[in-house]
Amino acid sequence: MSPTLIVSFVLLSIFTWLLLAFLRKRKQKRLLKKPLDPNWIKILEKKVSLYSILPDALRTELHGHIHIFLDEKEFIGKGITITDEIKLTIAGNACILLLQAENREFPDFTTIIIYPDTYIATQTQHDGLAEHQEYSTRAGESWVRGPIVLSWKDVDKGSQHLRDGHNVVLHEFAHKLDEQNNIMDGLPLLNHKSDYAEWTSVLRKEYADLIKRSKRNENTVLDEYGTVSPPEFFAVATESFFEKPKRMQKKLPDLYAQLQKFYNVHPATWNRE
Repeated sequence: MSPTLIVSFVLLSIFTWLLLAFLRKRKQKRLLKKPLDPNWIKILEKKVSLYSILPDALRTELHGHIHIFLDEKEFIGKGITITDEIKLTIAGNACILLLQAENREFPDFTTIIIYPDTYIATQTQHDGLAEHQEYSTRAGESWVRGPIVLSWKDVDKGSQHLRDGHNVVLHEFAHKLDEQNNIMDGLPLLNHKSDYAEWTSVLRKEYADLIKRSKRNENTVLDEYGTVSPPEFFAVATESFFEKPKRMQKKLPDLYAQLQKFYNVHPATWNRE
């Protein structure tokens, strides 16, 4: 291929990418302003406990994010029929993580796989040249640059029980925010460069403190699964930030402050505990 054709191909590719990005943004702006179907609102009120306590302004914003989410994501059922109830329960919880956050979204993946109940996941482990398979029962998982997998039974239970600190949708979609810097390490893309030093200091300390509290059986705010790794700590902390905000603000004020700055919402003012 001649240099001229190569340059032309590159320029055409760039133009196509820019055009598609422009059209996508324009569609998103339209969807953000689109009212939500009243029947869909009834589903949210029934199935998403966090929705029932959102301030009106945040509800309206959430409706727009839900439209975009449902337009851009594909739901695949494995032994289960995908219904509006399933899609809206997942979208309603996931999009709460996008409220009041400029330009934040869930890019780089489109597929959400739904099982009716917990499912068996296979993981390959290597010991030198030996290879073996490990099997574990899971309620959800997020594949880096890949799909999210969820158990509908666990989605439904976590969505309707507001104060238990367990919400598999919030957990797995927090992982998607975490991986936006191309690595899942418990450090998502923060709003300002000046935020990183304090975030790192606070979350490292809180992670270490959770491990200590768990060993002493004195943990009350965060699920002990957060001791597994910094990425799991961030996901678990996100669950509690939205489902146990008043308790976190009282017991772990520094962690609450960092998550409040990141998510740009203050759930302790609208969560009834």
